[in-house]
Amino acid sequence: MKKERYYFDYASTTPVSEAVFNAMKPYFKKKFGNAGSVHGFGQEAIMAIDKSREIIAKELNADFREIVFTGSATEANNLALRGAILKWRNDFKDKIPRIIVSAIEHDSILETAKELAKEGAELKVLKVNKDGLVDSKEFKELLSPNTAVVSIIFGNNEIGTIQPVEEIGKIISGFKETQKSAGAEFSGNIYPLFHSDASQAFQYLKCDTQRFGVDLLTISSHKIYGPKGAGALFAKRFQKTKGFYIQPINFGGEQEFGMRPGTENVPAIVGFGVAVSEVVKIRDKEMERVSELKTYFLDGLKGLGKKLEINGDIKKSLPHVVNVYFPKNKAEEIITALDLAGFAVSAGSACKARSITPSYVVEALGYRRERVLGSVRFSFGRQTSKKEVKKLLADLKRVMCNL
Repeated sequence: MKKERYYFDYASTTPVSEAVFNAMKPYFKKKFGNAGSVHGFGQEAIMAIDKSREIIAKELNADFREIVFTGSATEANNLALRGAILKWRNDFKDKIPRIIVSAIEHDSILETAKELAKEGAELKVLKVNKDGLVDSKEFKELLSPNTAVVSIIFGNNEIGTIQPVEEIGKIISGFKETQKSAGAEFSGNIYPLFHSDASQAFQYLKCDTQRFGVDLLTISSHKIYGPKGAGALFAKRFQKTKGFYIQPINFGGEQEFGMRPGTENVPAIVGFGVAVSEVVKIRDKEMERVSELKTYFLDGLKGLGKKLEINGDIKKSLPHVVNVYFPKNKAEEIITALDLAGFAVSAGSACKARSITPSYVVEALGYRRERVLGSVRFSFGRQTSKKEVKKLLADLKRVMCNL
């Protein structure tokens, strides 16, 4: 008899929805044209891509030509940071650019920022408090005339903490105005550029680029029941020249308005667009449902017989992520035991390594190594039911008694 399996790692990836799968299928065999071709097959492909672009642009309150499709959110994050620094160096050849990122950014932001620092940029890492929130006052102190780009994650992928993105956007906007009034040398008054990785947040929170004052914003397909292999970067453009605020980091063809060369993954982009449409339709209802599951799970943890603690701010967090510290236990032991029982959970980001790696995010909260090594992430999704959460709590209690 086949053992039942339960998935509690939706922050890592999600299954493709039925509507997404059905929409993608024709573009593998029947409508297989290259979007760069002039003939009918190519026209069919570019029309499909542009339809998805329109869907995403509308939802982000952006212009159609400000949506750049990439192969992943990681690629979009690389394009955002590297593209911003290239633009700065083109505008100010003799000035060292400053990059500001939070300590709990996704690996693709932190590692890219570190590489840019090796190449001569100045890197400032904004600390977070015990709840995983950045401090606005400290952020203001890090801003300087040579700040080229700021990247603050919207909702963290490991602890779920939602950052005050709108407030940060207003701080940056005010700083730009102050610099402009002081007669500072600016190129189009665009710096510092403000980027936010909304890969985890988009499914549950409205990401209005105008409201939040972002110049760059990343979303991911496979986090919202779309296929893997597709991401998108909202990249602002100048109104007069129509040029982007950033420069391309790869070169070749003129695909994606010259910002991302290479033949587009048409089936994935089609699926991405459908996934976004589905999110918009059910966002509020799903937010409420998953929030109730989270509350039920948190209440259930209290009855497990051990004093468990939650990493991150419970109230100011995404509804689908719960990061739990199990005192006197190691995350790898709990994850392995639960996996044997049929439950898929994780210690943190799936991008860090295929092995069980301690969370640098929990470490950034200021906790001791023991807590970092004993923390496990549980994340819920559309297929998660109250019955499954109840089963998880029961097996979790059994696992803890045996460890």
